[in-house]
Amino acid sequence: MNEYLAVGEILKPQGVRGELKLKPLTNDVSRFGDLDEAYLEADGAYRKIHVRLVRCDDSAVYIRMDGVEDRNAAETLRGRLIYVDRAHAVTLGEDENFIVDLIGLAGVDSEGNSLGVLTEVMQPGGNDVYVFTDREKKRETLVPALKSVVLNTDLAGGKMYLDARRLAETAVTNDL
Repeated sequence: MNEYLAVGEILKPQGVRGELKLKPLTNDVSRFGDLDEAYLEADGAYRKIHVRLVRCDDSAVYIRMDGVEDRNAAETLRGRLIYVDRAHAVTLGEDENFIVDLIGLAGVDSEGNSLGVLTEVMQPGGNDVYVFTDREKKRETLVPALKSVVLNTDLAGGKMYLDARRLAETAVTNDL
């Protein structure tokens, strides 16, 4: 389990004084208001940085970062991810998980059938959709992230258990 969680992607410099425009990678954009320490990753090592929120809008977050004082310095960070460590991550509610912890889980239905491996979590706006990919059978199965479908998520065991009956009603399977 990775100790660091991505919370934003640096899209581009904003202005000439080192401000950065971020695409939030979190459902709770307000979390940036309390963020003063974060991390940048380079070659597998995470370096602590000090940040401060400038402002938020519906689609972006604008921050300043210590040591980034002009547009040229900001430009070198384009495309990089901003991380927080788990100790400073938002508190999850019951039955909530970070997406990064779900990726790689094996999907198994209540009749013992394998759906493959969870490779993506789509967030179209309503309910999340889990994408299970079975490379052997060359198919992917799209599963709505509903409590009536997902019976149990066993992070330690590496499995997500799904209701076979509800899968038949709600899941979509596509050939790869």
